[in-house]
Amino acid sequence: MRIISAISLILLWAIPTIAQTGKVLDNLSLPSKLLKSERKFAIYLPPDYATSERSYPVMYLLHGAGDDHTGWVQFGEVLNIADKAINEGHATPMIIVMPDANTGRRGYFNDVKGDWPYEDFFFNELMPYVEKKFRVKSEKRFRAIAGLSMGGGGSFMYALHHPELFSSACPLSASTGPITLEDAKKNLQRTNPDIADSTVASYYNRHSALALINNIADNQKKAVRWYIDCGDDDFLYEGNSLVHIALRKKEVPHEFRVREGGHTWTYWRQSLPTVLEFVSQAFHQY
Repeated sequence: MRIISAISLILLWAIPTIAQTGKVLDNLSLPSKLLKSERKFAIYLPPDYATSERSYPVMYLLHGAGDDHTGWVQFGEVLNIADKAINEGHATPMIIVMPDANTGRRGYFNDVKGDWPYEDFFFNELMPYVEKKFRVKSEKRFRAIAGLSMGGGGSFMYALHHPELFSSACPLSASTGPITLEDAKKNLQRTNPDIADSTVASYYNRHSALALINNIADNQKKAVRWYIDCGDDDFLYEGNSLVHIALRKKEVPHEFRVREGGHTWTYWRQSLPTVLEFVSQAFHQY
């Protein structure tokens, strides 16, 4: 009887541990008036979301070029990694939102012609929809953004454009935008051969991480907590290194990590636990 009782107690202790899993919904959508289409997104809900009535911090997690809103779900293993980080106490329970920026046109920015306002969609339609539909804390302190490659570029631009909205930003292997104004002109002229120099300059100043950092106001230098991570064999290493140097020169506090690896999901899966821990530091009380 003692053995049976002991086994019963062990099973009772084990059941809550086994049950502590989050949930991923990867086929959600919302109508967009700005993009004139139905826009898909995926979402991770933390282990206790279904059994609690509390509201949660939120991290927007952006995919790279060629993937969609399911990239972080399928290849990034966000469910297993987030569950593990939360259950082990390295990250606080949070909601993770993964939008699709691959349908219609690829990218997270407003088109230079003004006819594809994806960034406007993100801030004016997606974020309000998520905060209304799910139990999300809406204060800056409880909102973070992260992403890889193209999504790392989105993380840079969104946090630099709206430092009042994000407590932390974590660009991974980021596409940092054109390094020089001449680079911007070459890129834009491929699809807009008659583009005016003034339009190129305006677009460059808003979509180059280097330009945005060089023009950052003194009172905004500590507005966002930065964690930047790029592999030593990554083809985007130069841009990330130049961003790190620019941040150092402007005396903007940030973490810059270079690890062994390239532009691969193996690298980003290893990055995600640290990202979850980093953003959780802002979600917590210091």
